[in-house]
Amino acid sequence: MKTIYTDALVIGGGLAGLRAAIGVRRAGHDVIVLSLVPPKRSHSAAAQGGMQASLGNTNKGLGDNEDIHFADTVKGSDWGCDQDVARMFVNTAPKAVRELAAWGVPWGRVSRGSHEHVIDGKTVSLPERDDAHGMIAARNFGGTQKWRTCYVSDGTGHSMLYTMSNQAIAENIPVHERMEAISLIHDGERCYGAVVRNLMTGELVTYIAKATCIATGGYGRIYRATTNAVINEGMGTAIALETGVATLGNMEAVQFHPTGIFPAGILVTEGCRGDGGLLLDRDLHRFMPDYEPEKKNSRRAMWCLAGWNTIFSAVRECKAALASTCGWIFACWVKNILKASCGK
Repeated sequence: MKTIYTDALVIGGGLAGLRAAIGVRRAGHDVIVLSLVPPKRSHSAAAQGGMQASLGNTNKGLGDNEDIHFADTVKGSDWGCDQDVARMFVNTAPKAVRELAAWGVPWGRVSRGSHEHVIDGKTVSLPERDDAHGMIAARNFGGTQKWRTCYVSDGTGHSMLYTMSNQAIAENIPVHERMEAISLIHDGERCYGAVVRNLMTGELVTYIAKATCIATGGYGRIYRATTNAVINEGMGTAIALETGVATLGNMEAVQFHPTGIFPAGILVTEGCRGDGGLLLDRDLHRFMPDYEPEKKNSRRAMWCLAGWNTIFSAVRECKAALASTCGWIFACWVKNILKASCGK
């Protein structure tokens, strides 16, 4: 069996894996990235809406800071998140966004003057400050006190991934494509690398490393209907669990997007709610204020609770199929978006 030695082994070639590898290389260590697909084909490219950071550049973002972002994050998780991790993310996000801008991500920018936006289903005009002209802009995503979602049109993940991959190339970081880690090599609680299968030849290869990072993304493919790419099967999570040493946390915390379309397995970007889209039930009733009256454009955790309660109530009443009920809710929602956007 062929054996390859390196200082650090990163399993996963998406945004997280590539950024970890860049950090390792800039610290002066050798690193190898393993990826099921070419890095620019990773599922990170599917993210449309944006990345949240408390920059506070836009009219609706004035006064934003890490503490407000932290409060929104904790409340948005219905107090179920790891608050230490949440604090780390909100403190790092502004630096990460500016770093990506320096690397070449063409974030949307603030343009001085008045601009029309749809808020709560109504078109309003918001003025932007002259001194904010040219700064990184933010759009509204549901459930936050401030507008803080930095974006690149509707292809944020695509732009971020290509930029990150180009940075990895510039750092001469080797990416071994079409390679699947099937088992971790460990002695007690110390990991020494992984046994990897070459998906093109079937050959098994051993990677020996002083440090191993698993950045393999989610595991949405365990569900029948999912928006995840076919590579998101949870192998990184599985091989960690199989060691009998690693502990997995919050396995139930799978992200259910508020506006997925069943059974197509695609998303209507959450930015549509931020831009004025309304969630209606089969009777064209806007049901979210019934659950959070003070915030009609609610956070995801509350939307999931409200949405499923509404759907199951409809199923109980008319004994209709869940899929058709869900589809009707989203059809009404899309229709309302078109009304709000087109004024018809």
